[in-house]
Amino acid sequence: MEIYTSEWVLFIGSILIFLSILISKTGYKFGVPTLLLFLLLGMLFGEDGLGLEFSNVKDSQFVGMLAMSIILFNGGVGTNYTEIKPVLKQGIILSTFGVLLTTLITGFFVYLISYLVHLSPTTSCIAASQNTIPFLTCLLLAATMSSTDSASVFSILKDQKIHLKHNLRPLLELESGSNDPMAYMLTIVLIQIISGGQTTPLDIFTNLLIQFALGGFIGFAMGKCITLLINHINVKNRSLYSIMVLALIFFTFTLSDMAKGNGYLAVYIAGIMVGNSKILYRRDISTFLDGLTWFFQIIMFLVLGLLVSPRAMFYVAVPAIIISVIIVFVARPLSVFACLFPYRRLLPANARRYTSWVGLRGAAPIMFATYPLVYGIAGSDMIFNIVFFVTLFSLLVQGMTLSKVAHKLDLVDEEHFESKEYGIELSDEFDRKVREYIITEGDLAGGSRIMDLNVNKGSVIVLVKRGLKTLTPKGSLELEINDRLLLLDEDND
Repeated sequence: MEIYTSEWVLFIGSILIFLSILISKTGYKFGVPTLLLFLLLGMLFGEDGLGLEFSNVKDSQFVGMLAMSIILFNGGVGTNYTEIKPVLKQGIILSTFGVLLTTLITGFFVYLISYLVHLSPTTSCIAASQNTIPFLTCLLLAATMSSTDSASVFSILKDQKIHLKHNLRPLLELESGSNDPMAYMLTIVLIQIISGGQTTPLDIFTNLLIQFALGGFIGFAMGKCITLLINHINVKNRSLYSIMVLALIFFTFTLSDMAKGNGYLAVYIAGIMVGNSKILYRRDISTFLDGLTWFFQIIMFLVLGLLVSPRAMFYVAVPAIIISVIIVFVARPLSVFACLFPYRRLLPANARRYTSWVGLRGAAPIMFATYPLVYGIAGSDMIFNIVFFVTLFSLLVQGMTLSKVAHKLDLVDEEHFESKEYGIELSDEFDRKVREYIITEGDLAGGSRIMDLNVNKGSVIVLVKRGLKTLTPKGSLELEINDRLLLLDEDND
């Protein structure tokens, strides 16, 4: 098709989004990561599928920037500082040194692979010559894939409702939310070096330090500002608070970027600051951000799926499979065990193995792989196709087995309970804790009515859940075994 009208773009876009929502239901039923299905749907509608042509890398990068800003901010909002505090050091080490180690290990093996299978840096396929990819290009390829994808980790852990022992979930979410900035910085620095820019180790270290420092400071300051504005701006229409937060997310990202800081780190830290502060209309804002996060995840994965050519991926299939295996079974485990070695008493071997397994690749690596394309780096097509292949491999092999591996390693917390399944959310000012209680045969020995139940002093029964039914907790209500009571307890902490 030669020219796409605005109406045609909206027509096709609406169909793709609608189909994405439908297939997400199927994916959840069969344990397939929904984000993987979005990618495959984009490929199905692409030039090698139904013929929808899309090859604008800059537009894809812009969509990815918007999506990552919202995803990281929302991930920060959902990060409870009390939960991540015990694993803060481990998370920071994994998101910085872990990314660097993964890049170095993977880059070294990619260089060996390029020699063994004669992968050409210019033709994006296996060549007959003895050409090898320059080592810096191998490092660039590795850098784009070095971070775990926040969208994939947040989405899969929530979708599959995996509750883990040893405080693993906060650690994994903290790592995935904070390691994208490091991968992004390594990618940009290596592009600059390959293009003939900064070359000295001091320049590289200074660049990274400045980006981290400015991104962290601006994120902290903007998080405070957003909280103050929400609580004191006094807008009559409460729906506008969510729109204001969205505008401030983009402002935070661009301000940090213009100041030569890291915008992705800035929005994530700003999200943590807002999420761990008392704010008005928290539920309205959270609902808005959750919906927007899913919308942009769908758009981002669809666009990236449209961008790739399955035929081009076929030519790099052999080295891409080898690289995928090396990342999943060698580079990621080595970097995780090295970084967490000082904390081996806090995190047993099984917990460290699972941490290495949750090294999901997703939209972020693919988006970072568009930067070599935009800058015209030699071998950029090959880099993009390999990264896309590795992402598919990761989502298939790791994404579909997170729950099974967690159970096999005996890391699932079966007693974990989330009050959100009841659809109830308490105000920040409400000084109570939510607790679930399941009725047993012994509880009914003194009488089966609620008024006969021995409830702790200071506890209030809010509702009773019996199967799929929700019952009003009247004193005369007859209770049954396995009824689930939602209690509000006094917070004495």
